[in-house]
Amino acid sequence: MSRWIPVALISECPEGECIERIVEGRVIALAHTLNGWYAIDGVCAHQGGPLGNGTLCQTLLTCPWHGWQFDVATGQNRLSSAVRQQVWEVRQDDEQVYVDFGEYPEG
Repeated sequence: MSRWIPVALISECPEGECIERIVEGRVIALAHTLNGWYAIDGVCAHQGGPLGNGTLCQTLLTCPWHGWQFDVATGQNRLSSAVRQQVWEVRQDDEQVYVDFGEYPEG
């Protein structure tokens, strides 16, 4: 079941850029590419760097701390198939960007 959460206004993240958002306690990196919007876990798997402050080139996001790179569409690390960041589906309606965080957690 989908659970679409508003995370940003379109104007907050121009095409070719990435921003950090904290949503329900999760840090996400929201990327706006030529192909659309992507949401990826915003904490780098390497040493916890802020991916939302990284550099975006097409769908390749580079962590600002140590240069680790991830495909924002798949979460896949560029150097190791064993490392993958979580990704979420994103949609845009009017001026708002939404991320689907799935079902509500139990409890």
